[in-house]
Amino acid sequence: MFSDIGVLELVALVVLAVLVFGPDKLPKVIQDVSRTIRKIRQFSDSAKQDIRDELGPDFKDFEFEDLNPKTFLRKQLDQNDELRELKELGDSFDFRKDLNDVADSVNGTGPEPAAVPGTSAAKTAAASPPPPSPGTPDLLKKREPAHEERPPYDADAT
Repeated sequence: MFSDIGVLELVALVVLAVLVFGPDKLPKVIQDVSRTIRKIRQFSDSAKQDIRDELGPDFKDFEFEDLNPKTFLRKQLDQNDELRELKELGDSFDFRKDLNDVADSVNGTGPEPAAVPGTSAAKTAAASPPPPSPGTPDLLKKREPAHEERPPYDADAT
């Protein structure tokens, strides 16, 4: 529950509690807070058990975390073969790698082409940036001005 609180934050909370409540009242406040947290947990567990009892034996292994849409979909994708194929298809449309490659080539931080030192290929590779990979848009290409007149489209020509 408090796994994301670091040591420094914990020390700051203790110092703040001592300053606000004082060393005399601090033990009583800690007891009251822990008692309240314990009661809330008992109430929550009791409510969950009541819901499980009302749902019946079909939902004996029901977990409330399954109500989260992401968890529900992940569980359904893992259990169903047709949906697993759909998940694989969706993973094939992940363009993050392609976008990172394009960004690297635009920024000039992409992989350098291999060339033998002292050859004309090495001098050319050092002088010019690597060509964009096939299928990627040329982001550095100048666009035509919008006000330039173009010939009318002839539908019969196609």
